Amino acid sequence: MAVFDTVEQAAAEGVKLFLEAARDALAARGRFSVALSGGSSPVPLFRHLAEQAPRAGIDWGAVHIFWADERCVPPDHAESNFRLADELLLSKLPARGPVIHRIAGELFPEEAASCYEADLSRSFAEDEIPVFDMILLGIGSDGHTASLFPGMDLDRCSGRKAVAVYVEKLHSHRVTLTEPVLSRARHLVFLVTGVAKAAIVAEILGNRKGLCYPASRVASSSAAVTWLLDAAAAGGIGHP
Repeated sequence: MAVFDTVEQAAAEGVKLFLEAARDALAARGRFSVALSGGSSPVPLFRHLAEQAPRAGIDWGAVHIFWADERCVPPDHAESNFRLADELLLSKLPARGPVIHRIAGELFPEEAASCYEADLSRSFAEDEIPVFDMILLGIGSDGHTASLFPGMDLDRCSGRKAVAVYVEKLHSHRVTLTEPVLSRARHLVFLVTGVAKAAIVAEILGNRKGLCYPASRVASSSAAVTWLLDAAAAGGIGHP
C-alpha cells in the first residue's frame, strides 16, 4: 500500500507501474494485456499516461487493451467507460496504436457478455481463465470493484470469464469480468482517491473487517496487489 499527498501523485505512480509492467511483458512475452476501469479515479492516470506515451519507448501496437467492466450503453454515451478512456488516452497514443478489445455495451447485456467472452477466448488460451499482465481497478464506497457489487452471488460466475449483471440500486445493466479473471492478473492495481472512499478503505485495509466486499475478495485472492491511495482516501486507516 502506498499513500500520496495528492490525487496527481497517486496517478503518476500508477503510470509508472503501467509502463514498467508493459516493458516487462513485452520483453517476456511480446505483448502486454491490460484491462482498464472507468470512474473518476483513473482520469488523471489516463491524462498522465497520454502525455508520457510518445517518449515511453513502448511498442503500442503490441499492447492489448480490455476493460474490467462496461455499462450497457453505446460507445459514445457519456457514461461509457470506453468513451472515457478513448477521449483521454487511446486517441492520443502514438501510431501504431494498441489493439482495442471493447465491450459492446450497445448490445443486449447477455449478448454483450457472450461476445466479450468470445473475444477473451480468442485473445487468451480458449479453455483457460485469462491471465492479464495488469488490471487497473477502483473501489466504490460500497466496496464494489469492476461491476461486482455487494450482495451478488460471485461464486455462480466462477466458470465464466465475463457476465452480464443488473445493479438494482443504480438501475444499470453492465458487463463485467468475473472474480477469477480479476484475481489471476499478474499485477492488480487498485487506484482509490477521494474522501468518499475513506470509510470503505479503512474497513478493507485498516480494520480488516471488509472481507465480505467484492474488492477485498478479489484483492485477497490475488498474488500481486498494489494499493495506490491519496491522503483523503487513506484518512480513516488506523481509526476505529
